[in-house]
Amino acid sequence: MSTLVKGIHHITQCPGPAQQDVDFCTQVLGQRLVKQTVLLDGNIPIYHFYYGNADADPGSIATSFPYSRKAGRAGSGQISVVSYAIPKGAAPFWVQHLDRFSVEHDGIKERFGTRYLRLRHPAGMWYEVVEADDHRRPWKTSRISADVATRGFFGAVMSVRSVEEQEQFLVDALGFRKVGVDGPFHRFQGGSCPGGIIDLHHEPERAPGTWAFGAGTFHHIAFTVENDEALFAQKALYEELGYTDASEVKDRYYFHSMYVRSPGGVLVECTANAPGGFFQDESPEELGTHLNLPPWYESQRAEILRRLEPVTVPDESRARCGAVRTPVPVGVPVSSTPLSRTNADFARYER
Repeated sequence: MSTLVKGIHHITQCPGPAQQDVDFCTQVLGQRLVKQTVLLDGNIPIYHFYYGNADADPGSIATSFPYSRKAGRAGSGQISVVSYAIPKGAAPFWVQHLDRFSVEHDGIKERFGTRYLRLRHPAGMWYEVVEADDHRRPWKTSRISADVATRGFFGAVMSVRSVEEQEQFLVDALGFRKVGVDGPFHRFQGGSCPGGIIDLHHEPERAPGTWAFGAGTFHHIAFTVENDEALFAQKALYEELGYTDASEVKDRYYFHSMYVRSPGGVLVECTANAPGGFFQDESPEELGTHLNLPPWYESQRAEILRRLEPVTVPDESRARCGAVRTPVPVGVPVSSTPLSRTNADFARYER
């Protein structure tokens, strides 16, 4: 069927301490630190880190809200696992690599005839590396070479107490198609981009997880649509199908977003890149090397920096020799579509 959704754009997690997350995602998972910015909702300065492959492709971007203020509860109605694609034959390397870092993992297993390895973030979230044919350009580190590195997302696992309504949402609202069942896992393929696999893990006895920000949980999954027009069309489709709690369209500076709570409980975002995307304020060579703020928060930079925990960026994610700092655009980009934007006063609401 025709679909507005092109594939996964990003998946957002809530780890604990910021430095712990940076170290794990860049050194253990081998991701590129693509962007350092702040959470655009609320009045408490919280980092918003973006990690991805060498080209910062949509479908490779994991984003983090390091949220040490309170713990979340993992459970049904959440993303339970984020899966990365690795080359076929690379799983044994990952066993050795994870053992070197003393990372908890389950060893090499198989689902839907494909080998994978499940591993755990120090904050409690679970990831997989899954052997697959995927030709996206990987980010290399001193310990992870290109022949074994992650390419981007393979997909994600959603924990649900009931499959039927979540399946209907994936098929009717997002345009996915069901491609198989392996025990309690129901697999769906969607979009036209790599990394479009969603596995529904049927866990009827599992208690629901928290929906609010909380350390140790995945917060939401975002799917790519082509432009703002498609974003509003997706919102109209949700409402036509009866998913009438779809949010207004929000300005996230690098992209525009709209959210809906799916029937199984998983929060789903649809996203259209803003002109320039991640390269509005940094060149491709310098991605992730500076703390960037949207123009409407620049006047509060000193206050934001005062209240953020300091982090050390790993050497492999620092500016390359010869990289030139891209000037921050003057003024706030004007959209031709109505967008919602949070304007926090960080000094006034210090807690």
